Amino acid sequence: MPSPDLIERWRHHLSLDRRRSTHTVRAYVATAERLVAFLEAHHGEQVTVPLLARLEQADLRAFLTARRMDGIGNLSAARELSAVRGFLRFIGGEEARVPLLKGPRTKRGLPRPISPDEAVALAQDIAEGARETWIGARDWAVLLLLYGAGLRIGEAMGLTGAVLPLSETLRVTGKRGKMRVVPLLPQVRAAIDTYVALCPYPMTRDEMLFRGARGGPLSPALIRRAVQGARGRLGLSDRTTPHALRHSFATHLLGRGADLRSLQELLGHASLSSTQVYTQVDGAHLMDVYRNAHPRA
Repeated sequence: MPSPDLIERWRHHLSLDRRRSTHTVRAYVATAERLVAFLEAHHGEQVTVPLLARLEQADLRAFLTARRMDGIGNLSAARELSAVRGFLRFIGGEEARVPLLKGPRTKRGLPRPISPDEAVALAQDIAEGARETWIGARDWAVLLLLYGAGLRIGEAMGLTGAVLPLSETLRVTGKRGKMRVVPLLPQVRAAIDTYVALCPYPMTRDEMLFRGARGGPLSPALIRRAVQGARGRLGLSDRTTPHALRHSFATHLLGRGADLRSLQELLGHASLSSTQVYTQVDGAHLMDVYRNAHPRA
C-alpha cells in the first residue's frame, strides 16, 4: 500500500471520524508525514502496513533522535511520540502492536500551573487515546471545561442535561451548594456540543451530562487516571492533575490582569484569602492591587 494512501486515511480519520480541529489534523498529519519520510530513508523501502507493524523501540527512538536534531524540546518530542502512537494504532487496527517507549520528561519541580499549550496537549493526548470516538469527545470536553471555565472536577461531573442547550454562560453548583455563573468560551461550548451529538445515550434534564461507557455517571477517577497516563507520555510534572487545570485557569487570568474579586467569583471561593492562596499571589502583588484600586490608598 503506497505511503500517500496511509497519510490520507489518517487525515480522513482525524477530520471526519474523530472530528478533530483543523489545527490538530494539520499537526498530527505532519507528524505522520515526518515519520513515513524518516522510515523510508531509515529502512530504504516504501512504508507499508506490514513495515509499520514490525516497528521496534529502536525505530521510534531513532525517529525521536532525528526530531531532537531538528531542535524540538521535551514537550514537542512527547507530543510527537503521542501522535505517532495514535497513527500506528489507527493503521494497525485492533491487532496493532505499538512499541513501548517512554516519552521524554521535563524537569521536576515545575510549578503547578501548566501552560495553555500543555493544557491543550494534555486534552488532545487523552482524547486521541480513547477507545471510542464519543468517549474521546467526552474527555476533550471535560478537560476543556476544567481549563476554560475553571471548574472543579466534581462540579463538571455534577452537571446535568438541564444545562442544554448551552449559552454563553453556565450555572455551576459549587461547594456547600453555592451557585455561581461562569462564562463559556466558544471552543468549550463547541467541544460540549460535539460530545452531546456523539453520545449514544439520551440527554435528559435529570441525567448527568457526562456519561461513562455504560451510560452511568462518569467517575472523576476515570478522568484522573487518564490525566495521570497522559502526563507521563507528555513528560509533564506529577503535579499535573485535573485540579491543576483549574489552577492554571486562575493563574493565567490573573497574569493577564484579572482582579482578585472577579477571580474569586469565577472560582466560587467564599473568601478572598482562598483566592490569594490558590493562585499563589504573593503579598506584594496583593498590595499593588489594593493601592491601585482603593480610593484612599
